[in-house]
Amino acid sequence: MSPEPIPEPRDAEPRDPEIRDPEPSAQPLDAYSQAVSAVARELTPRVASLRVRQRSREGSGSAVTFTDDGFLLTNAHVVGGARGGQAAFADGTTTSFTVVGTDPLSDLAVVRADGGTPGPVTLGDSDGLVVGQLVVAVGNPLGLAGSVTAGVVSALGRSLPTRSGNAVRVIEDVIQTDAALNPGNSGGALADSRGHVVGINTAVAGIGLGLAVPINSTSRRIIGALMRDGRVRRAFLGLVANPVPVPAALRDRLGQHDALRVADVVPGSPAASAGLRRGDLVLTAGGVPVSQAQSLQRLMFAEAIGRPLQITVLRNGAMVDVIAEPTELDAEHA
Repeated sequence: MSPEPIPEPRDAEPRDPEIRDPEPSAQPLDAYSQAVSAVARELTPRVASLRVRQRSREGSGSAVTFTDDGFLLTNAHVVGGARGGQAAFADGTTTSFTVVGTDPLSDLAVVRADGGTPGPVTLGDSDGLVVGQLVVAVGNPLGLAGSVTAGVVSALGRSLPTRSGNAVRVIEDVIQTDAALNPGNSGGALADSRGHVVGINTAVAGIGLGLAVPINSTSRRIIGALMRDGRVRRAFLGLVANPVPVPAALRDRLGQHDALRVADVVPGSPAASAGLRRGDLVLTAGGVPVSQAQSLQRLMFAEAIGRPLQITVLRNGAMVDVIAEPTELDAEHA
């Protein structure tokens, strides 16, 4: 049998230039992307870009709307000594604002917009955070409005000592995150996967290392004082301490699993005068066990000023009691 002739190839028929191949169907977002994008949608309209003029230079940062009547939360170092500035929102709205109050120790400040603002964010509670938890940062880094980054809680209970000339500031109980932060993120929101703001971004400590002021019962007290009085009357102790486990041999006897390891003592401070030293393990203050930086911070309000405070520490395997007398926080230490 002779083979079938191979048909000659035919030119492809011309296609109608108006007909397009159908677009591939959109792929559903994975759970991580859904969480981050939902937080971005919720918070981006509510995080303002701030411009502040201080003396001869202009600074910038971010702020978070947290009330229906125009109060915004930001960092004390963003507003500095300024009395006001300009706020711009993602929808193009701009308004001037007035600084209501600042608290350098917590690096929190409250400002109030002179015009309308978007609705408030939901403030969460950082006490419920766990290391490894997803967090989303929203702010305006490097002048790029509405920027969103995501990461995890890298560590909790950090203390952040900062210096400017002879002035010393110790920001207690900060949240450490690997969500990318850059200049301009300061004052912006750090939120959990529900979009609840659990921190106010405060510093870039290094590549892949950002820090945020926690939103908890202590910071809510500070915010309330700033809104009411424009300042927070604070007691000053002068300790920089981080939470660590109590030695296993002592846990059952003390009934305490965590304590505070003294990382630094501010020279000339009440803590230094009381004889506290770097390396001491602080177990109790005022008879109350301390297991996190916030445990001490809660004690450092107006009522503690000038009152003896008994502090029990573990030093070289021995229990040592010291008496410190917190002073009022002044400009030198703020």
